[in-house]
Amino acid sequence: MVIGCGVIGLTTAIRLREAGLDANIIAAALPPDTTSSVAAAIWYPYKAYPEDRVLAWGKHTFEEFVSLSALPESGVRMREGVEVYRRPVPDPWWKDAVPDVRRCTKEELPPGCRDGHTFTVPIIEMPVYLGYLMWRFAAAGGSVEHRAISSLEEVGSRMVVNCAGLGAREIASDERMVPIRGQVVRVRNPGIPRFILDEDNPEGLTYVVPRSQDCVLGGTADEGDWNLEPDPETSASILRRCAELESKLEGAEVLEHRIGLRPGRPEVRLELEELPGGLPCVHNYGHGGSGVTLSWGCAGEAVDLVREALGRPV
Repeated sequence: MVIGCGVIGLTTAIRLREAGLDANIIAAALPPDTTSSVAAAIWYPYKAYPEDRVLAWGKHTFEEFVSLSALPESGVRMREGVEVYRRPVPDPWWKDAVPDVRRCTKEELPPGCRDGHTFTVPIIEMPVYLGYLMWRFAAAGGSVEHRAISSLEEVGSRMVVNCAGLGAREIASDERMVPIRGQVVRVRNPGIPRFILDEDNPEGLTYVVPRSQDCVLGGTADEGDWNLEPDPETSASILRRCAELESKLEGAEVLEHRIGLRPGRPEVRLELEELPGGLPCVHNYGHGGSGVTLSWGCAGEAVDLVREALGRPV
């Protein structure tokens, strides 16, 4: 039984099903109400650790998304964009996972930026993609039980794969889990083709992620903040900062304000544990701001751990 129906839970359940294992999902929230649905969902390792494991999981996931980008129904598209800085920077630590990272030319940099990189990565339109994952899971014979649980033991006598995200703080009694609050503004796309990432902005994390009809503008990364109400001043700041990066966003039509609580942890927990009653449990949670970016790589490793627990060949 897989706990959680966000991108990590769904991807893991699909991999289990497609490996011939009888996996179903139990979840307190269905995809439209998960943190995953709020994500701008660009392939980019963010607030997930340790870097060596993150790089391996991210590379595997990147390759999977390249394949999925050939399927219009998946909502995955490859887009070129830039990450910008106000100071000289070294090459990104994750560059070995991305085929075409190069230094920006001066013409590619927004005003006030001195350095940066351009690269092509998957952008995942989450409302479409989560629907695709639900379809693929159901097509493999999976089902979803919509109810909340408060502990791993409530699942019963079945093996557990814990993909509860921030819910693992209660379900797995993991006090190392902390929310990383992200506020975004969704606007109608005024014709922006490329993404822009500006983590170096002195006023806060800033990004522009264009999708087919809209753009997701961000953002915030407030650790330990559980507030789910959008703050109007923060929204105004996001809109202003993004328009400074991309002038086409000036006066863009606002469609929605949203909040997501990223599942922060000092390191991703992906391991096999024996629960007090002797039942095996595979944990797969704590991906910070990189759930989409690490999803397929972590799911593959989770399947290997389930096989190990069941005594089957990996």
